[in-house]
Amino acid sequence: MRSFQRSILPVFNRSYCSGINIINNEQEVNDISQEVFLKVYKNLKAYNPEYKFSTWIVKIATNHCLDIVRKKKIDSVSIDDAIDVSDKRDTPEEFYIRKEKVEKIREAISELPEKYRIPIILFHQNGLSYEEMTNIMNEPITIIKNRLYRARLMLKGKLAPERKEGAL
Repeated sequence: MRSFQRSILPVFNRSYCSGINIINNEQEVNDISQEVFLKVYKNLKAYNPEYKFSTWIVKIATNHCLDIVRKKKIDSVSIDDAIDVSDKRDTPEEFYIRKEKVEKIREAISELPEKYRIPIILFHQNGLSYEEMTNIMNEPITIIKNRLYRARLMLKGKLAPERKEGAL
């Protein structure tokens, strides 16, 4: 079990970030992370080495979180609070402005329908490839690309007034 923990912990941060973006409750995500950890451990025999181990774990975590959202109808997401919005050289004013921008973007993402929000989070925040996303979402690559395109258009529309004002 210890060697399993050592090998999975670096990968587990990515799945934790996915969870915090899907479920807007840090305490619940901590509990879910433990459940996902056990699920991964119990299902190691089902792992297919053709795919990346990290993709498999993120898929399990994402599906588990989506199941919980559907069952409990938890308010979903904003983009990960773990994003470090500060550049060490920022002045307090620059830090505040940057934080405001990130909050507006998070809010716009959280307002997207789930089928558009999940691809945005997986692609832009988690840095997954289209292929990894097809494995996680069980959708063809064309659907994923289409949803990312539409999500970006929705975000552009939502954030356009902010950009005109110079707030973004």
